[in-house]
Formats: sequence, C-alpha cells, structure tokens
Amino acid sequence: MADTDTDTGQPAHEAHAWSQGRSGLAAAALAGVLAGAAVLGIGELVAALVDPDASPFFVAGSTVVDHTPQGLREAAIRRFGTHDKDVLFASMGIVMLILAALSGVLERRWRIGSALFVVLGVAIGVAALQRPAATGWFVVPTIFGVVAGLIALRLLVRSPVTDSPASRSTPGSGAPPELPQHDTTPPAEVAATPALSRRRFMGIAVGVGVVAVGAAAVGRYLSATLRSVAEERGKFLVPQAVSPAPAPTPAMTRAVPGLTEFVTPNDEFYRIDTALQVPAVSSADWSLRIHGMVDRTVEFTMEDLRRRPAVSRMVTLTCVSNEVGGDLAGNAVWTGYRLADLLREAGIHGDADMVLSRSADGFTAGTPLEALTDGRDALLAVGMNGAPLPLDHGYPARMVVPGLYGYVSATKWVVDLEVTRFDRAQAYWTTRGWSELGPIKTASRIDVPAGFATLTPGPVTVAGVAWAQHRGIEKVEIQVDDGPWQPADLTAEYSTDTWRQWTYRWDATPGTHTLHVRATDTTGATQTEQRRPPVPDGATGWHSRTVRVR
Repeated sequence: MADTDTDTGQPAHEAHAWSQGRSGLAAAALAGVLAGAAVLGIGELVAALVDPDASPFFVAGSTVVDHTPQGLREAAIRRFGTHDKDVLFASMGIVMLILAALSGVLERRWRIGSALFVVLGVAIGVAALQRPAATGWFVVPTIFGVVAGLIALRLLVRSPVTDSPASRSTPGSGAPPELPQHDTTPPAEVAATPALSRRRFMGIAVGVGVVAVGAAAVGRYLSATLRSVAEERGKFLVPQAVSPAPAPTPAMTRAVPGLTEFVTPNDEFYRIDTALQVPAVSSADWSLRIHGMVDRTVEFTMEDLRRRPAVSRMVTLTCVSNEVGGDLAGNAVWTGYRLADLLREAGIHGDADMVLSRSADGFTAGTPLEALTDGRDALLAVGMNGAPLPLDHGYPARMVVPGLYGYVSATKWVVDLEVTRFDRAQAYWTTRGWSELGPIKTASRIDVPAGFATLTPGPVTVAGVAWAQHRGIEKVEIQVDDGPWQPADLTAEYSTDTWRQWTYRWDATPGTHTLHVRATDTTGATQTEQRRPPVPDGATGWHSRTVRVR
C-alpha cells in the first residue's frame, strides 16, 4: 500500500512535491530579500570608508527627494509635517523589500533576478555620481554592495533547496520521485535529502543575514565615529554677544494653556530640509568662502569669526511649505555675525543682486543681496537660544535672514556664499517652480481652542500667534461665524522680526460655531480670505476653527 499524507490523503510524494514548489517560491523571495540586505549592508560599510553620503540607501533617498513632484512633496509635508522623512524611509524600505523579493523569484524561475540587481545598481551608481558633493568614489559603495548582493543571490537561489532528487517528480503524475541515473541511494535516504538541503539553505540564509546586518551596523558605527560632532558640539562655546538680544518682558507673553510659547525650545523647533542624514561638519574643519562678483575671495574659519564682534537677535523663521494654520514656524534667539560685515570684506560688485549660499551637502538657496545688506539683522548664526546650534539645525553655522522664507535664506551647514545675479544662477527650490524672492506673507493662527473642541457656554479665551517678519503686526481680528470682525488683544511687540501672541475673550453661546482670524501688518495690508497653496510663494487665507458649545 502506498504511503499517504495523513492530512490530505494524497500520496506522500505528491503532497511533498506540491509543498516543495510553494516553499521554493518563498525561499526564493527570502533569498532576494537577504541579497538586497547584503547590497545595502555592504554598501553602508564601504560608504563609511569613502563618504557616508555615498551610501546606496541615502543616495536613493536623496534622489527620490530631488525628483518628487512638487504636489506630492507638499502633500507629504502637509500630511506628515516634520515626520515626512520617516515616512520616506519606510516607503523606500517597502519598495526595496518588494523589488528584492521579486528578484529572488525571477532568479529562481528564469535566472534573471541578477539582471534586476545590476540594473538597479547602475541606476543608483549614476545617481550617486550626480549628488552635489560627489566624486568618482561615490559609485564605489554601490559597486561593492551589488557584487555582494549578486554573490548572496546566487548562493541562496541556486542552493539545492529545490533541486534535490526527491523534488524531481512531476506534480499530479502519481509517479514516485525520479532517482538520478545509476543512483543507488535507498529511497529512505533520498526522502531525507530535501531536509538536508533546506538546512543548508537556512544556514546560508542566516549567514548572509548576519553579514548584511553586521556590515550595516559597522558602517553606521564607523560613519558616526568618523563624522560625529556631537561631543565637539557639547564643548563649543557660543560667543558672548557684544549686542545681546533683550529678554522678552511680561507684556510680550501670555500664559494661556495651549498657546504657542513666545520663544520656541530648540527641541520643538520645526525642521524642514532636504537632508536625509544630517551633515556632520566639525567647527575645526568648517570654513565659509565668499566669492563670485566680488573684489577679492575671502574665507573665514571659526577661529576667524571668534575674533569678530558677535550679536544676538530674536527672529521668527517660517517655512514656505507652511499651510494656513500650520506649525512650520518658530521663534528663537540667534547668536552670530552680521552677514553684511562679512560680505563687505569681499567687496561686492555694484551689479550683483543675489547671494547663492551652499550647504555642506550641496543644497543651495538664492537670497536677494539687498536683504543681506539693507540693515536688517541677517546673521551667520552659530548659536540658538544660548546653546550651540543643534546638529539638525545647522551646526556649526547657518544663515538667518528676517523677513524671508527659509528656502531662500536659512541655509543650514552653510559653507559657501557666491555673490552673483538672479539672471545667472538658480538655487535648489527655484529650479523646482518656487519664486525667487520669497518674502514672508502676513499670517495668523488660532492655537486655542482646538478644532472641534466641545466648550461650555460663557467666557472662552481664544488665543494664537500672528507674524509678518520685518514689517510687524499692527492688529489681529476675530470673527465668530458671519458676525463682525472684532479686535483681539495683542501682546506688546518685541520687534518687527518676531511673531506676536494674541487673545480674545469670547462669550460663547450654545451651538456649533466657526472662528476665523486675520492679521494686518504695519503697512496696512490685511490677510486675504482667498485660500492658496504654498507653491510658489507661500500659502494665503484665513485660519479657522470650528467648535461646539453645549
């Protein structure tokens, strides 16, 4: 009597053959995933020795950031805010996982999974060579990673997990597994061969996984060791300002639960930039070069700057991607050196009208020259709220220019200033459809009550902030439903370069109500009701909150 599978009633060899086909595909997919992990792990390790920015993973991510359609980019920022990079990393991981698994299956079926690895490797290698700070060495981590991945893929897919004699029966044929010609191995030993093959496969798989994870971990460790500036930052001394920023007086702040603090703590300050991994530049290695349409090229080291008088100024920064009512704005005390003084030493040509700033990772911003030399507090900042700049906010030096959105002025990790003209050079965002000048638009926001909050009838405090940097806020008004606009109570003005808090006492009545806010700047211009998206020069419209009173 033939042996049968106790669960299915099928002949044992038929059930085993079907199981082999199914497990073979799963094993192939796993092989592809592990080979992909080997590409990234070995690539990360080699990148630590070449340049951490040449990591295949970060090259792929940076390329995605650079070429993401503007509408999709803004939707991501709108939906995920400062977590947009986390979402990008997760999405990339999922896509890479799928492609790697597919390569394993293709390699098992048609032996073309290796070709997919090569094609993707070539694409990443080309992208690596196009990174702003790339050298010919940037392609090396990808080459090593792809070679490692190909070796892993061949070892795993072509190991005899599905090629053993016991798996050579034809499903549904009813025939026992064929024995190789002249094979005298007893059937019992042949039946045991798949288990031995699976053990071999699992052994190779575990080995590849350990190597991939270990290489990635060592690579990240070496990158952190070679590039880490955290310890140095802890020892960095913020210069004593000869012209310090005055502390805000009680009249300039309000203590209302839920209201945005007047000064934003460093760890709560918004961060929107193109850097997937924070550039690590030590203050000892840092320098700022000023060149272009100047009488002489000049270069400043941090030691050069320390011999100059430093100033501190309170300035509110705003991201152009901020939606109406958004939180991509923050107020801080910045300590540094006047950019106008540094530019003056280079001798600016009379026909220049733009400064193209460049960060250590290759990002560029085009700032109107006038905004750096018209007397406003445009700074090369090295301190933030009395501490060294946080690593992700530009340590050791960044630009701060009141009145302009960050994409044209707030270059972090800045290392180069080229004095030029708008008709001769374009910056990162202006090549992607954003306007050249980027003046901040008057804006206001309701912080409390929260949207769709349930309130009790009677006095309710409505509160928020408003800003119009370098012009200042003249008044803020509140409208309840379709009623008349009523003036809000503004805190005292710190300066025209900072936001102002405001409050309004509302006698709430039962029902559902919509609160609107609008601000007027010191030029007499009032926010428009028309809603427009951030692209190309900043969002417009009135912020509103709907609440229920019962």
